[in-house]
Amino acid sequence: MEEKKSEINGHAGHKSPLPAVSIKSEKNSFKNRLMVFLKRNLLVILTVSGVLVGVGFGMMVRNMNLTRAQMTYFAFPGEMLLRMLKMIILPLVVCSLISGAASLDTRSLGKLGGIAVSYFLVTTLIASSIGVALAFIIKPGVGAGALNTNNLGLEGVSANKETADSFLDLARNLFPSNLVAAAFRSYVTDYKTILVGNGTNGTINYQKVPYGTDADGMNILGLVLFAMVFGVALRKLGAEGEELIRFFNAFNEATMVLVSWIMWYVPFGIMFLVGSKIVEMEDVVLLVTSLGKYIFASILGHIIHGGIVLPLIYFGFTRANPFSFLSGLITPFTTAFATCSSSATLPTMMKCVEENNGVDKRISRFILPIGATVNMDGAAIFQCVAAVFIAQLNNVELNAGQIFTILVTATASSVGAAGIPAGGIITIAIILEAIGLPTHDLSLMLAVDWIVDRTTTVVNVEGDALGAGILHHINEQEMKKRREQEQHQEEQELQEVKVEVVANVKAEEETSPLVTHLNQGDSSSHETLDKDGVESVL
Repeated sequence: MEEKKSEINGHAGHKSPLPAVSIKSEKNSFKNRLMVFLKRNLLVILTVSGVLVGVGFGMMVRNMNLTRAQMTYFAFPGEMLLRMLKMIILPLVVCSLISGAASLDTRSLGKLGGIAVSYFLVTTLIASSIGVALAFIIKPGVGAGALNTNNLGLEGVSANKETADSFLDLARNLFPSNLVAAAFRSYVTDYKTILVGNGTNGTINYQKVPYGTDADGMNILGLVLFAMVFGVALRKLGAEGEELIRFFNAFNEATMVLVSWIMWYVPFGIMFLVGSKIVEMEDVVLLVTSLGKYIFASILGHIIHGGIVLPLIYFGFTRANPFSFLSGLITPFTTAFATCSSSATLPTMMKCVEENNGVDKRISRFILPIGATVNMDGAAIFQCVAAVFIAQLNNVELNAGQIFTILVTATASSVGAAGIPAGGIITIAIILEAIGLPTHDLSLMLAVDWIVDRTTTVVNVEGDALGAGILHHINEQEMKKRREQEQHQEEQELQEVKVEVVANVKAEEETSPLVTHLNQGDSSSHETLDKDGVESVL
């Protein structure tokens, strides 16, 4: 009977269904976790799938032998993605930099700006060194002397710009004469030949004279500098500038909403971007066999810099796992891989850095637009490899002075490299001019640029993102120190106040017999009350 009672009461009765309940709960928890994971990473999964589907789709369509016109139609959805991303760059860069510079006080802005510039310069210099070292180890140009433009049926690239003029153009673009024109045009030096007179032996003397022209393409460098200075000026205005700062903040938030909408089109657009590139490829086998060493050296440099050097720098500053930080940025990396444009990746990068990695909006909106313009680690690697490759191709032995010139020129000129597809080719021309090498082999770089440019852009945007993470960490540490100092000061002030109060009370007790007499009376009355209370309870 007792056993039955115990079974009825539930002591033995619940033994059999327990495992079933636990299995059900495990299934439910697994389903819930899977749903949460899919919700959180749906965009990443779709974007990566878009690239893979695009490769397969491109290989299928490639066999259909499309005409040039049909290829253009096939690439249309991808072109639309690029146009959307480029459309959002101007308001995003200008508004985010103005609101970012206005939200930081001048001292911290100067300090963060100094750290950011140092980080960009050091990482670019390391990247240039890696590129030069790999080019000398792998020797991509040795034995490729017979290789020229005609073998591959490529068009020549003309680049007869002086190195001094290239750097002067950089300075001129920093201060655009017309801000509205800077949104779609930039300053470029061109040359004209003028007659200066006849020589002594009857020859006619000509001179090459530089003159300024406008080239199509946003002068993002000038806009970045103006936006930063304008933001600092608004901060200086104080209460008068508050309304305009709020306007730019609201403009920036609205732009980020537009970015979040565009991001859902990214997987579809990327599929056609990658697919159309595969369809457009000429003889890939010939290109890879003839320029395989150059491609390998460049991509290996990107893997070393992006996979080892940059994460180590991030770990050195923050003591945090860099790969967990990078795992939240798969969507912008995929966008960078597909679009080959740092500027086009900026909108998605900003959103993911803030939402997935919790970087302060003021930091990300200040540093990322500057990074997209100035920081070109990946470009520095492939430019240095290309310069040494062309030297080896022409059987030119580079001395220590020329190697140093390559490093400095690549680091400095990557600042002005346009954040657009094939923007680095123009920069290689500057390096070649600086070390006195011919520029007619640049078309070889252009032939494989669509391969190398993908990993280049990924490394460029990775450097920007990790820089934002480092600055966020430094800013957090400073804030923490400041809070601790404030708390310490408050505690000291409180202690001083307590000491003063105690001293005053003692002084009053000693000097006033009336107070002491009253206190004694109060204490005796309290005792009688307590006794009454105890008696009533009993």
